[in-house]
Amino acid sequence: MTVAEVMSHQTNHLPRRRFDAVIVGAGGAGMRCSLQLAEAGLNVAVLSKVFPTRSHTVAAQGGIGASLGNMSDDSWYWHMFDTVKGSDYLGDQDAIEFMCREAPKVVYELEHFGMPFDRNPDGTIYQRPFGGHTANFGEKPVQRACAAADRTGHALLHTLYQRNVRARTQFFVEWMALDIIRDADGDCVGVVALEMETGEVMVLEAKVTVFATGGAGRIWAASTNAFINTGDGMGMAARAGIPLEDMEFWQFHPTGVAGAGVLVTEGVRGEGGILLNCNGERFMERYAPTLKDLAPRDFVSRSMDQEIKEGRGCGPNKDHVLLKLDHLGAEKIMKKLPSIREIAIKFANVDPIKEPIPVVPTIHYQMGGIPTNIHGQVVVPKNGNPNSILNGLYAIGECACVSVHGANRLGTNSLLDLVVFGRAAGNHIVSQNFKSQSHKDLPANAAELSLSRLAKLEGSTSGERVQEVAQDIRNTMQHYCGVFRTSDLLKEGAKKIQEINEQVKRVHVADKSKVFNTARIEALELDNLIETAKATIVSAEARTESRGAHAHRDFPERDDAHWMRHSLWYSEGNRLDYKPVNLKPLTVETFVPKKRTF
Repeated sequence: MTVAEVMSHQTNHLPRRRFDAVIVGAGGAGMRCSLQLAEAGLNVAVLSKVFPTRSHTVAAQGGIGASLGNMSDDSWYWHMFDTVKGSDYLGDQDAIEFMCREAPKVVYELEHFGMPFDRNPDGTIYQRPFGGHTANFGEKPVQRACAAADRTGHALLHTLYQRNVRARTQFFVEWMALDIIRDADGDCVGVVALEMETGEVMVLEAKVTVFATGGAGRIWAASTNAFINTGDGMGMAARAGIPLEDMEFWQFHPTGVAGAGVLVTEGVRGEGGILLNCNGERFMERYAPTLKDLAPRDFVSRSMDQEIKEGRGCGPNKDHVLLKLDHLGAEKIMKKLPSIREIAIKFANVDPIKEPIPVVPTIHYQMGGIPTNIHGQVVVPKNGNPNSILNGLYAIGECACVSVHGANRLGTNSLLDLVVFGRAAGNHIVSQNFKSQSHKDLPANAAELSLSRLAKLEGSTSGERVQEVAQDIRNTMQHYCGVFRTSDLLKEGAKKIQEINEQVKRVHVADKSKVFNTARIEALELDNLIETAKATIVSAEARTESRGAHAHRDFPERDDAHWMRHSLWYSEGNRLDYKPVNLKPLTVETFVPKKRTF
Protein backbone atom coordinates (compact mmCIF):
# COMPACT_ATOMS: atom_id res chain seq x y z
CA MET A 1 0.00 0.00 0.00
CA THR A 2 1.18 3.54 -0.75
CA VAL A 3 1.36 6.15 2.06
CA ALA A 4 -1.74 7.85 0.61
CA GLU A 5 -3.66 4.54 0.67
CA VAL A 6 -2.59 3.85 4.24
CA MET A 7 -3.74 7.34 5.29
CA SER A 8 -7.03 6.96 3.44
CA HIS A 9 -7.56 3.56 5.10
CA GLN A 10 -6.83 5.08 8.54
CA THR A 11 -9.18 8.00 7.86
CA ASN A 12 -11.99 5.65 6.91
CA HIS A 13 -11.53 3.70 10.11
CA LEU A 14 -11.45 6.68 12.46
CA PRO A 15 -14.48 7.03 14.72
CA ARG A 16 -16.83 9.80 13.58
CA ARG A 17 -19.52 11.86 15.20
CA ARG A 18 -21.98 14.20 13.54
CA PHE A 19 -23.28 17.51 14.85
CA ASP A 20 -25.14 20.49 13.46
CA ALA A 21 -22.38 22.70 14.87
CA VAL A 22 -18.93 22.17 16.36
CA ILE A 23 -17.47 25.05 18.37
CA VAL A 24 -13.76 24.94 19.12
CA GLY A 25 -13.07 26.77 22.38
CA ALA A 26 -15.24 27.33 25.46
CA GLY A 27 -14.32 30.87 26.50
CA GLY A 28 -16.65 33.87 26.47
CA ALA A 29 -17.15 33.88 22.68
CA GLY A 30 -17.51 30.11 22.24
CA MET A 31 -20.00 29.74 25.09
CA ARG A 32 -22.04 32.82 24.08
CA CYS A 33 -22.37 31.33 20.60
CA SER A 34 -23.11 27.77 21.80
CA LEU A 35 -25.83 29.14 24.08
CA GLN A 36 -27.58 30.76 21.11
CA LEU A 37 -27.38 27.51 19.13
CA ALA A 38 -28.36 25.11 21.93
CA GLU A 39 -31.37 27.24 22.85
CA ALA A 40 -32.46 27.17 19.19
CA GLY A 41 -32.46 23.37 19.33
CA LEU A 42 -29.30 22.70 17.30
CA ASN A 43 -27.13 19.72 18.15
CA VAL A 44 -23.94 21.46 19.38
CA ALA A 45 -20.55 20.12 20.46
CA VAL A 46 -18.11 22.45 22.24
CA LEU A 47 -14.47 21.33 22.32
CA SER A 48 -12.15 22.69 24.99
CA LYS A 49 -8.55 21.90 25.97
CA VAL A 50 -9.49 22.73 29.58
CA PHE A 51 -12.64 22.69 31.68
CA PRO A 52 -14.82 25.55 30.29
CA THR A 53 -14.54 27.78 33.37
CA ARG A 54 -10.74 27.51 33.15
CA SER A 55 -10.74 29.20 29.72
CA HIS A 56 -8.65 32.37 29.60
CA THR A 57 -11.70 34.69 29.62
CA VAL A 58 -11.68 33.93 33.36
CA ALA A 59 -8.55 36.11 33.72
CA ALA A 60 -10.21 39.30 32.42
CA GLN A 61 -10.41 41.77 35.27
CA GLY A 62 -11.46 45.35 34.54
CA GLY A 63 -14.87 45.36 32.91
CA ILE A 64 -16.99 45.17 29.78
CA GLY A 65 -17.49 48.44 27.88
CA ALA A 66 -21.04 49.67 27.17
CA SER A 67 -22.53 53.16 27.02
CA LEU A 68 -25.21 52.58 29.66
CA GLY A 69 -24.73 56.11 31.00
CA ASN A 70 -25.28 55.00 34.62
CA MET A 71 -22.63 57.36 36.03
CA SER A 72 -22.86 60.32 33.62
CA ASP A 73 -24.08 61.06 30.09
CA ASP A 74 -22.79 58.58 27.52
CA SER A 75 -23.60 57.50 23.97
CA TRP A 76 -22.75 54.58 21.68
CA TYR A 77 -21.55 57.19 19.17
CA TRP A 78 -18.87 58.45 21.59
CA HIS A 79 -17.91 54.83 22.29
CA MET A 80 -17.60 54.28 18.53
CA PHE A 81 -15.41 57.38 18.14
CA ASP A 82 -13.10 56.22 20.96
CA THR A 83 -12.81 52.72 19.43
CA VAL A 84 -12.02 54.07 15.94
CA LYS A 85 -9.47 56.53 17.33
CA GLY A 86 -8.07 53.85 19.65
CA SER A 87 -7.63 51.52 16.65
CA ASP A 88 -5.45 54.24 15.05
CA TYR A 89 -8.06 54.29 12.25
CA LEU A 90 -7.28 50.74 11.10
CA GLY A 91 -10.52 49.34 12.55
CA ASP A 92 -13.40 48.65 10.13
CA GLN A 93 -15.98 51.31 10.94
CA ASP A 94 -19.03 49.20 10.03
CA ALA A 95 -18.00 46.52 12.54
CA ILE A 96 -17.15 49.12 15.20
CA GLU A 97 -20.55 50.81 14.86
CA PHE A 98 -22.26 47.42 15.10
CA MET A 99 -20.35 46.48 18.26
CA CYS A 100 -20.88 49.80 20.08
CA ARG A 101 -24.59 49.91 19.22
CA GLU A 102 -25.08 46.33 20.46
CA ALA A 103 -23.10 46.88 23.69
CA PRO A 104 -25.86 48.05 26.06
CA LYS A 105 -28.19 45.28 24.82
CA VAL A 106 -25.68 42.47 25.46
CA VAL A 107 -24.73 43.81 28.90
CA TYR A 108 -28.37 43.96 30.02
CA GLU A 109 -28.79 40.45 28.64
CA LEU A 110 -25.84 39.27 30.79
CA GLU A 111 -27.42 40.99 33.79
CA HIS A 112 -30.64 39.06 33.13
CA PHE A 113 -28.63 35.84 32.82
CA GLY A 114 -27.60 36.48 36.44
CA MET A 115 -24.11 37.96 36.01
CA PRO A 116 -23.21 39.51 39.41
CA PHE A 117 -22.18 43.06 38.41
CA ASP A 118 -21.24 45.56 41.10
CA ARG A 119 -24.11 47.93 41.88
CA ASN A 120 -24.59 51.63 42.44
CA PRO A 121 -26.69 52.71 45.46
CA ASP A 122 -29.70 53.08 43.09
CA GLY A 123 -29.32 49.46 41.93
CA THR A 124 -27.92 50.19 38.45
CA ILE A 125 -24.73 48.51 37.17
CA TYR A 126 -21.54 50.17 38.49
CA GLN A 127 -19.21 51.54 35.77
CA ARG A 128 -15.59 52.68 36.16
CA PRO A 129 -13.38 54.86 33.94
CA PHE A 130 -11.03 53.01 31.59
CA GLY A 131 -8.19 53.90 29.22
CA GLY A 132 -9.19 55.71 26.04
CA HIS A 133 -12.91 55.89 26.87
CA THR A 134 -14.13 59.49 26.75
CA ALA A 135 -17.21 61.68 26.69
CA ASN A 136 -17.97 64.03 23.81
CA PHE A 137 -15.28 62.82 21.38
CA GLY A 138 -12.22 62.95 23.60
CA GLU A 139 -13.20 65.84 25.88
CA LYS A 140 -12.85 64.05 29.24
CA PRO A 141 -12.73 60.48 30.65
CA VAL A 142 -16.09 58.72 31.03
CA GLN A 143 -17.18 55.78 33.24
CA ARG A 144 -18.13 53.11 30.72
CA ALA A 145 -16.64 49.84 32.04
CA CYS A 146 -19.34 47.66 33.62
CA ALA A 147 -17.52 45.78 36.35
CA ALA A 148 -17.82 42.90 38.78
CA ALA A 149 -15.07 44.04 41.21
CA ASP A 150 -11.79 43.12 39.44
CA ARG A 151 -13.09 39.70 38.38
CA THR A 152 -15.40 40.62 35.50
CA GLY A 153 -14.21 37.85 33.16
CA HIS A 154 -14.62 35.31 35.95
CA ALA A 155 -18.21 36.41 36.56
CA LEU A 156 -18.94 36.39 32.81
CA LEU A 157 -17.50 32.94 32.15
CA HIS A 158 -19.28 31.26 35.07
CA THR A 159 -22.57 32.90 34.10
CA LEU A 160 -22.29 31.66 30.51
CA TYR A 161 -21.25 28.17 31.59
CA GLN A 162 -24.30 27.88 33.88
CA ARG A 163 -26.62 29.01 31.08
CA ASN A 164 -25.05 26.43 28.74
CA VAL A 165 -25.54 23.64 31.29
CA ARG A 166 -29.18 24.74 31.51
CA ALA A 167 -29.46 24.64 27.70
CA ARG A 168 -27.87 21.13 27.64
CA THR A 169 -24.89 22.09 25.48
CA GLN A 170 -22.56 19.09 24.96
CA PHE A 171 -19.02 19.82 26.14
CA PHE A 172 -16.02 17.77 25.04
CA VAL A 173 -13.66 18.66 27.87
CA GLU A 174 -9.92 18.12 27.43
CA TRP A 175 -10.18 17.63 23.69
CA MET A 176 -7.88 19.38 21.25
CA ALA A 177 -8.86 20.22 17.67
CA LEU A 178 -5.98 19.35 15.31
CA ASP A 179 -7.05 20.49 11.84
CA ILE A 180 -9.92 21.83 9.75
CA ILE A 181 -11.45 19.50 7.17
CA ARG A 182 -12.11 21.25 3.84
CA ASP A 183 -13.78 19.53 0.87
CA ALA A 184 -13.12 19.94 -2.86
CA ASP A 185 -15.25 23.13 -2.96
CA GLY A 186 -13.08 24.59 -0.20
CA ASP A 187 -15.96 24.48 2.29
CA CYS A 188 -15.34 23.52 5.91
CA VAL A 189 -17.07 20.26 6.85
CA GLY A 190 -15.72 19.68 10.36
CA VAL A 191 -12.55 19.14 12.37
CA VAL A 192 -10.21 16.33 13.36
CA ALA A 193 -9.82 16.25 17.15
CA LEU A 194 -7.82 14.42 19.77
CA GLU A 195 -9.15 13.25 23.13
CA MET A 196 -6.35 13.93 25.62
CA GLU A 197 -7.45 11.30 28.13
CA THR A 198 -7.18 8.38 25.69
CA GLY A 199 -5.02 9.86 22.92
CA GLU A 200 -7.67 8.74 20.42
CA VAL A 201 -8.33 10.72 17.25
CA MET A 202 -11.88 11.36 16.05
CA VAL A 203 -13.49 13.08 13.07
CA LEU A 204 -16.21 15.53 14.12
CA GLU A 205 -18.45 16.28 11.15
CA ALA A 206 -20.36 19.55 11.27
CA LYS A 207 -22.63 21.61 9.04
CA VAL A 208 -20.96 24.62 10.60
CA THR A 209 -17.68 24.93 12.52
CA VAL A 210 -16.96 27.89 14.79
CA PHE A 211 -13.46 28.81 15.93
CA ALA A 212 -13.35 30.51 19.31
CA THR A 213 -9.82 29.45 20.24
CA GLY A 214 -8.57 32.68 21.85
CA GLY A 215 -5.19 34.35 21.52
CA ALA A 216 -1.58 33.27 21.17
CA GLY A 217 0.29 35.37 23.73
CA ARG A 218 2.50 32.35 24.43
CA ILE A 219 4.68 33.23 21.42
CA TRP A 220 6.28 35.82 23.74
CA ALA A 221 8.53 35.18 26.75
CA ALA A 222 6.70 37.70 28.99
CA SER A 223 2.94 37.39 28.66
CA THR A 224 -0.23 37.86 30.71
CA ASN A 225 -1.68 34.86 28.81
CA ALA A 226 -2.35 31.38 30.15
CA PHE A 227 -0.24 28.41 28.98
CA ILE A 228 -3.17 27.21 26.85
CA ASN A 229 -3.04 30.33 24.62
CA THR A 230 -0.98 28.77 21.85
CA GLY A 231 -2.78 30.17 18.80
CA ASP A 232 -4.48 26.90 17.85
CA GLY A 233 -7.14 28.59 15.70
CA MET A 234 -4.52 30.60 13.81
CA GLY A 235 -2.36 27.50 13.27
CA MET A 236 -5.27 25.41 11.97
CA ALA A 237 -6.47 28.22 9.68
CA ALA A 238 -2.96 28.84 8.31
CA ARG A 239 -2.39 25.14 7.56
CA ALA A 240 -5.75 25.05 5.75
CA GLY A 241 -4.69 27.88 3.42
CA ILE A 242 -6.68 30.63 5.15
CA PRO A 243 -4.84 33.97 5.51
CA LEU A 244 -4.29 35.69 8.88
CA GLU A 245 -5.13 39.39 9.12
CA ASP A 246 -3.17 42.21 10.82
CA MET A 247 -0.96 39.86 12.85
CA GLU A 248 1.72 42.55 13.37
CA PHE A 249 -0.52 44.27 15.93
CA TRP A 250 -0.10 42.90 19.45
CA GLN A 251 -1.06 44.83 22.54
CA PHE A 252 1.41 45.26 25.34
CA HIS A 253 -0.63 45.77 28.51
CA PRO A 254 1.04 48.59 30.46
CA THR A 255 0.79 46.85 33.82
CA GLY A 256 2.04 43.29 34.08
CA VAL A 257 3.72 42.47 37.42
CA ALA A 258 7.49 43.02 36.83
CA GLY A 259 9.26 39.65 36.55
CA ALA A 260 6.08 37.56 36.71
CA GLY A 261 3.97 38.91 33.82
CA VAL A 262 0.71 38.48 35.74
CA LEU A 263 -1.93 41.03 34.72
CA VAL A 264 -2.78 44.03 36.89
CA THR A 265 -6.03 45.47 35.52
CA GLU A 266 -6.32 48.93 34.01
CA GLY A 267 -9.22 49.17 36.47
CA VAL A 268 -6.57 50.10 39.07
CA ARG A 269 -5.91 53.30 37.10
CA GLY A 270 -9.63 53.63 36.42
CA GLU A 271 -10.22 53.71 40.18
CA GLY A 272 -7.51 56.40 40.60
CA GLY A 273 -4.18 54.53 40.66
CA ILE A 274 -1.19 56.37 39.09
CA LEU A 275 2.11 55.44 37.46
CA LEU A 276 5.34 56.85 38.92
CA ASN A 277 8.99 56.83 37.78
CA CYS A 278 12.03 56.58 40.08
CA ASN A 279 11.76 60.33 40.88
CA GLY A 280 8.24 59.82 42.21
CA GLU A 281 6.94 61.81 39.21
CA ARG A 282 3.54 61.06 37.66
CA PHE A 283 5.13 60.92 34.20
CA MET A 284 1.95 60.29 32.14
CA GLU A 285 1.04 63.98 32.64
CA ARG A 286 3.91 64.79 30.28
CA TYR A 287 2.85 62.34 27.54
CA ALA A 288 -0.97 62.63 27.67
CA PRO A 289 -1.99 65.90 29.39
CA THR A 290 -5.78 65.23 29.09
CA LEU A 291 -6.20 61.52 29.77
CA LYS A 292 -2.94 61.03 31.74
CA ASP A 293 -2.79 57.44 33.11
CA LEU A 294 -5.98 56.58 31.22
CA ALA A 295 -4.63 57.09 27.69
CA PRO A 296 -4.97 54.02 25.38
CA ARG A 297 -2.70 51.09 26.15
CA ASP A 298 -0.27 51.34 23.23
CA PHE A 299 0.37 54.95 24.26
CA VAL A 300 0.91 54.21 27.97
CA SER A 301 3.17 51.20 27.23
CA ARG A 302 5.39 53.28 24.95
CA SER A 303 5.58 56.07 27.54
CA MET A 304 6.63 53.57 30.24
CA ASP A 305 9.20 52.01 27.92
CA GLN A 306 10.57 55.49 27.17
CA GLU A 307 10.91 56.32 30.88
CA ILE A 308 12.79 53.05 31.51
CA LYS A 309 15.05 53.52 28.44
CA GLU A 310 15.91 57.08 29.55
CA GLY A 311 17.06 55.82 32.95
CA ARG A 312 14.05 56.78 35.08
CA GLY A 313 13.02 53.20 35.85
CA CYS A 314 12.73 51.90 39.42
CA GLY A 315 14.39 49.09 41.36
CA PRO A 316 18.06 48.07 41.50
CA ASN A 317 18.13 47.43 37.72
CA LYS A 318 15.94 50.45 36.87
CA ASP A 319 13.83 48.07 34.76
CA HIS A 320 10.24 48.83 35.81
CA VAL A 321 7.94 51.64 36.99
CA LEU A 322 5.61 51.79 39.98
CA LEU A 323 1.81 51.65 40.14
CA LYS A 324 0.70 53.55 43.22
CA LEU A 325 -2.74 52.92 44.70
CA ASP A 326 -2.21 53.21 48.47
CA HIS A 327 -3.83 56.70 48.36
CA LEU A 328 -7.15 55.04 47.43
CA GLY A 329 -7.45 53.69 50.97
CA ALA A 330 -7.77 50.14 52.28
CA GLU A 331 -11.57 50.05 52.07
CA LYS A 332 -11.76 50.91 48.37
CA ILE A 333 -8.93 48.50 47.48
CA MET A 334 -10.58 45.63 49.39
CA LYS A 335 -13.99 46.33 47.84
CA LYS A 336 -13.17 47.24 44.23
CA LEU A 337 -9.76 45.57 43.66
CA PRO A 338 -9.56 42.53 45.97
CA SER A 339 -7.87 40.20 43.45
CA ILE A 340 -5.27 42.82 42.57
CA ARG A 341 -4.20 42.98 46.20
CA GLU A 342 -3.93 39.19 46.23
CA ILE A 343 -1.86 39.20 43.00
CA ALA A 344 0.45 41.95 44.31
CA ILE A 345 1.10 40.10 47.57
CA LYS A 346 1.67 36.73 45.84
CA PHE A 347 3.62 37.76 42.76
CA ALA A 348 5.29 41.07 43.66
CA ASN A 349 5.62 40.57 47.42
CA VAL A 350 4.07 43.99 48.15
CA ASP A 351 0.81 44.97 49.84
CA PRO A 352 -0.70 47.71 47.63
CA ILE A 353 -2.53 49.15 50.64
CA LYS A 354 0.92 50.22 51.90
CA GLU A 355 3.27 50.32 48.89
CA PRO A 356 3.26 50.55 45.07
CA ILE A 357 3.30 47.56 42.68
CA PRO A 358 6.32 47.17 40.31
CA VAL A 359 4.93 46.94 36.76
CA VAL A 360 6.23 46.65 33.19
CA PRO A 361 4.55 46.46 29.72
CA THR A 362 3.68 42.81 29.00
CA ILE A 363 2.22 41.12 25.91
CA HIS A 364 -1.52 40.79 26.41
CA TYR A 365 -3.75 40.61 23.34
CA GLN A 366 -3.68 40.04 19.59
CA MET A 367 -5.65 42.55 17.51
CA GLY A 368 -5.21 40.41 14.38
CA GLY A 369 -6.50 36.93 13.61
CA ILE A 370 -8.71 34.99 11.20
CA PRO A 371 -10.50 37.49 8.91
CA THR A 372 -14.30 37.62 9.39
CA ASN A 373 -17.33 39.81 8.71
CA ILE A 374 -19.75 41.11 11.37
CA HIS A 375 -21.65 37.79 11.38
CA GLY A 376 -18.46 35.92 12.28
CA GLN A 377 -18.23 34.25 8.84
CA VAL A 378 -14.62 33.68 7.77
CA VAL A 379 -13.81 35.75 4.66
CA VAL A 380 -10.93 35.26 2.21
CA PRO A 381 -9.86 37.01 -1.00
CA LYS A 382 -11.28 35.22 -4.06
CA ASN A 383 -11.87 36.30 -7.67
CA GLY A 384 -11.16 39.95 -6.90
CA ASN A 385 -13.46 40.09 -3.85
CA PRO A 386 -11.29 40.64 -0.72
CA ASN A 387 -14.14 39.42 1.54
CA SER A 388 -15.51 36.31 -0.15
CA ILE A 389 -17.28 34.02 2.36
CA LEU A 390 -15.74 30.63 3.19
CA ASN A 391 -18.75 28.36 3.66
CA GLY A 392 -19.14 26.39 6.88
CA LEU A 393 -16.52 28.24 8.94
CA TYR A 394 -16.95 31.03 11.49
CA ALA A 395 -14.44 32.65 13.85
CA ILE A 396 -15.22 34.78 16.92
CA GLY A 397 -13.42 36.37 19.85
CA GLU A 398 -9.69 36.98 20.09
CA CYS A 399 -8.79 34.48 17.35
CA ALA A 400 -10.92 36.46 14.87
CA CYS A 401 -10.20 39.79 13.19
CA VAL A 402 -13.48 41.54 12.34
CA SER A 403 -11.67 44.08 12.66
CA VAL A 404 -13.08 46.11 15.55
CA HIS A 405 -9.71 46.66 17.24
CA GLY A 406 -7.60 47.75 14.27
CA ALA A 407 -4.05 48.54 15.37
CA ASN A 408 -4.84 48.86 19.08
CA ARG A 409 -7.72 47.63 21.27
CA LEU A 410 -9.34 49.74 23.97
CA GLY A 411 -9.64 48.16 27.42
CA THR A 412 -13.08 46.49 28.07
CA ASN A 413 -13.69 46.09 24.32
CA SER A 414 -12.36 42.51 24.44
CA LEU A 415 -15.13 41.10 26.65
CA LEU A 416 -17.57 43.14 24.58
CA ASP A 417 -16.15 41.66 21.34
CA LEU A 418 -16.63 38.11 22.73
CA VAL A 419 -20.26 38.60 23.69
CA VAL A 420 -21.37 40.76 20.73
CA PHE A 421 -19.83 38.60 18.02
CA GLY A 422 -20.46 35.30 19.85
CA ARG A 423 -24.14 36.26 19.89
CA ALA A 424 -24.11 37.63 16.32
CA ALA A 425 -22.51 34.45 14.94
CA GLY A 426 -25.02 32.34 16.89
CA ASN A 427 -27.95 34.33 15.49
CA HIS A 428 -26.57 34.13 11.95
CA ILE A 429 -26.06 30.35 12.17
CA VAL A 430 -29.60 29.89 13.52
CA SER A 431 -30.99 32.00 10.64
CA GLN A 432 -29.26 29.71 8.08
CA ASN A 433 -31.57 26.87 9.15
CA PHE A 434 -28.83 24.20 9.25
CA LYS A 435 -31.18 21.90 11.15
CA SER A 436 -33.03 21.03 7.94
CA GLN A 437 -29.87 20.66 5.80
CA SER A 438 -27.82 17.50 5.46
CA HIS A 439 -24.09 17.12 6.07
CA LYS A 440 -21.77 17.50 3.08
CA ASP A 441 -19.70 14.42 2.21
CA LEU A 442 -16.31 14.11 3.89
CA PRO A 443 -13.34 14.14 1.48
CA ALA A 444 -11.38 10.85 1.28
CA ASN A 445 -8.32 12.51 2.82
CA ALA A 446 -10.28 14.17 5.66
CA ALA A 447 -7.86 13.33 8.47
CA GLU A 448 -4.69 12.94 6.41
CA LEU A 449 -2.89 16.07 7.64
CA SER A 450 -3.61 15.35 11.32
CA LEU A 451 -2.68 11.68 11.04
CA SER A 452 0.59 12.50 9.26
CA ARG A 453 1.47 15.02 12.00
CA LEU A 454 0.82 12.38 14.66
CA ALA A 455 2.64 9.65 12.71
CA LYS A 456 5.72 11.88 12.49
CA LEU A 457 5.81 12.29 16.30
CA GLU A 458 5.08 8.58 16.71
CA GLY A 459 7.97 7.59 14.42
CA SER A 460 10.59 10.07 15.69
CA THR A 461 13.68 8.50 17.27
CA SER A 462 15.72 11.65 17.90
CA GLY A 463 15.54 15.40 17.28
CA GLU A 464 14.80 18.75 18.88
CA ARG A 465 13.17 19.05 22.31
CA VAL A 466 9.72 20.67 22.16
CA GLN A 467 10.27 22.88 25.22
CA GLU A 468 13.56 24.26 23.90
CA VAL A 469 12.16 25.07 20.46
CA ALA A 470 9.09 26.76 22.04
CA GLN A 471 11.38 28.79 24.30
CA ASP A 472 13.45 29.82 21.26
CA ILE A 473 10.29 31.16 19.60
CA ARG A 474 9.40 33.11 22.78
CA ASN A 475 12.87 34.60 23.28
CA THR A 476 13.16 35.55 19.60
CA MET A 477 9.78 37.30 19.52
CA GLN A 478 10.49 39.08 22.81
CA HIS A 479 13.84 40.39 21.60
CA TYR A 480 13.12 41.22 17.96
CA CYS A 481 9.42 42.17 18.03
CA GLY A 482 8.91 44.14 21.26
CA VAL A 483 7.26 47.45 22.24
CA PHE A 484 9.59 49.38 19.91
CA ARG A 485 10.68 47.82 16.62
CA THR A 486 13.36 48.64 14.00
CA SER A 487 13.95 47.39 10.45
CA ASP A 488 17.18 45.64 11.49
CA LEU A 489 15.59 43.90 14.48
CA LEU A 490 12.58 42.72 12.45
CA LYS A 491 14.72 41.51 9.54
CA GLU A 492 17.01 39.54 11.84
CA GLY A 493 14.00 38.24 13.84
CA ALA A 494 12.19 37.05 10.71
CA LYS A 495 15.33 35.17 9.66
CA LYS A 496 15.62 33.53 13.10
CA ILE A 497 11.94 32.52 13.16
CA GLN A 498 12.42 30.94 9.71
CA GLU A 499 15.35 28.91 11.15
CA ILE A 500 13.22 27.86 14.13
CA ASN A 501 10.52 26.82 11.63
CA GLU A 502 12.99 24.20 10.34
CA GLN A 503 13.68 23.05 13.92
CA VAL A 504 9.93 22.58 14.51
CA LYS A 505 9.89 20.04 11.68
CA ARG A 506 12.53 18.00 13.52
CA VAL A 507 10.99 17.79 17.01
CA HIS A 508 11.12 14.52 18.88
CA VAL A 509 8.87 13.29 21.68
CA ALA A 510 10.38 10.42 23.66
CA ASP A 511 7.13 9.43 25.40
CA LYS A 512 5.08 7.46 22.86
CA SER A 513 2.21 6.64 25.22
CA LYS A 514 -1.38 7.62 24.44
CA VAL A 515 -3.06 8.35 27.78
CA PHE A 516 -2.82 11.99 28.86
CA ASN A 517 0.45 12.43 27.02
CA THR A 518 1.03 16.15 27.63
CA ALA A 519 4.37 16.11 25.79
CA ARG A 520 2.52 15.09 22.64
CA ILE A 521 -0.06 17.87 23.15
CA GLU A 522 2.75 20.43 23.54
CA ALA A 523 4.39 19.19 20.33
CA LEU A 524 1.07 19.63 18.50
CA GLU A 525 0.68 23.12 20.00
CA LEU A 526 4.17 24.00 18.79
CA ASP A 527 2.92 23.74 15.18
CA ASN A 528 0.41 26.47 16.02
CA LEU A 529 2.90 28.69 17.87
CA ILE A 530 5.29 28.76 14.92
CA GLU A 531 2.56 29.66 12.38
CA THR A 532 1.44 32.55 14.60
CA ALA A 533 5.02 33.75 15.15
CA LYS A 534 5.78 33.67 11.40
CA ALA A 535 2.58 35.59 10.61
CA THR A 536 3.43 38.22 13.23
CA ILE A 537 7.04 38.94 12.39
CA VAL A 538 6.64 38.79 8.58
CA SER A 539 3.65 41.19 8.69
CA ALA A 540 5.55 43.46 11.09
CA GLU A 541 8.71 43.58 8.99
CA ALA A 542 6.74 44.66 5.92
CA ARG A 543 4.81 47.50 7.63
CA THR A 544 7.08 50.55 7.30
CA GLU A 545 5.11 52.95 9.50
CA SER A 546 4.09 53.35 13.14
CA ARG A 547 0.42 52.71 13.85
CA GLY A 548 -1.22 51.71 17.13
CA ALA A 549 0.69 48.90 18.81
CA HIS A 550 3.18 48.63 15.92
CA ALA A 551 5.77 51.26 16.93
CA HIS A 552 8.61 51.42 14.40
CA ARG A 553 11.65 53.52 15.37
CA ASP A 554 12.81 53.90 11.74
CA PHE A 555 9.34 55.03 10.61
CA PRO A 556 7.91 56.95 13.57
CA GLU A 557 4.92 58.45 11.69
CA ARG A 558 1.65 56.88 10.58
CA ASP A 559 1.51 56.64 6.78
CA ASP A 560 -2.14 56.60 5.67
CA ALA A 561 -1.24 56.98 1.99
CA HIS A 562 0.52 53.60 1.85
CA TRP A 563 -0.56 51.70 4.94
CA MET A 564 -4.25 52.35 5.51
CA ARG A 565 -4.82 48.68 4.70
CA HIS A 566 -5.07 45.30 6.41
CA SER A 567 -2.20 42.82 6.11
CA LEU A 568 -3.05 39.27 5.03
CA TRP A 569 -0.36 36.63 5.67
CA TYR A 570 -0.44 33.21 3.96
CA SER A 571 1.49 30.28 5.39
CA GLU A 572 2.04 28.79 1.94
CA GLY A 573 5.06 30.63 0.55
CA ASN A 574 5.19 32.76 3.74
CA ARG A 575 3.73 35.60 1.64
CA LEU A 576 1.75 38.79 2.22
CA ASP A 577 -1.26 40.31 0.53
CA TYR A 578 -3.40 43.31 1.56
CA LYS A 579 -7.02 44.42 1.61
CA PRO A 580 -8.65 47.83 2.16
CA VAL A 581 -9.92 49.12 5.53
CA ASN A 582 -13.70 49.67 5.58
CA LEU A 583 -14.02 53.36 6.47
CA LYS A 584 -17.78 53.41 5.87
CA PRO A 585 -19.94 52.88 8.99
CA LEU A 586 -23.43 51.34 8.77
CA THR A 587 -25.52 54.48 9.38
CA VAL A 588 -23.32 57.42 10.42
CA GLU A 589 -20.64 59.59 8.82
CA THR A 590 -17.07 58.27 8.49
CA PHE A 591 -14.65 59.26 11.26
CA VAL A 592 -11.82 60.75 9.19
CA PRO A 593 -8.27 59.77 10.25
CA LYS A 594 -6.64 62.42 12.47
CA LYS A 595 -3.45 62.50 14.52
CA ARG A 596 -3.98 60.78 17.89
CA THR A 597 -3.39 63.02 20.91
CA PHE A 598 -4.70 62.52 24.43
